[in-house]
Amino acid sequence: MEIINLDPHHPEVSQLLRDIDELMNTLYPPSSNQLIPADELAASDVYFVGARTQSVLMGCGALVPKTDEADSLTPYAELKRVYVQPPYRGLGVSRHIMQTLIDHARQVGFSVLRLETGIRQTEAIGLYTSLGFVQREAFGNYEPDPLSVYMELALS
Repeated sequence: MEIINLDPHHPEVSQLLRDIDELMNTLYPPSSNQLIPADELAASDVYFVGARTQSVLMGCGALVPKTDEADSLTPYAELKRVYVQPPYRGLGVSRHIMQTLIDHARQVGFSVLRLETGIRQTEAIGLYTSLGFVQREAFGNYEPDPLSVYMELALS
């Protein structure tokens, strides 16, 4: 397995993003989905990577730089589009993607990572907890949502 930079407009990546959207739309109502579009993933300051075998893109994840609305001097990165295709779950792919994202966030100087996930993603919540993420209140532009879980990881 190798980690590669992704172009969200590449056909294979576009299909993976559609798969994510389809899954989220089956699990949650539109008002609870926080799906970032491909054009935002293509921004020059977004770190968007995937895990690949020789022939298959198994999963992906992105770091999106943000600034705390209450403290404009406190930048953070938000994790978005962390996903592994069903046949590759349970093989450590998501952990490898997450560790790559965490390492990159540290290297570029972020002091905190934040994420929003759904309450029905129990495996993802377990992974995030095992990596040191803790639950917190809604952040950024998120409104409190009973179907969402908000988490963060201090990097310093």
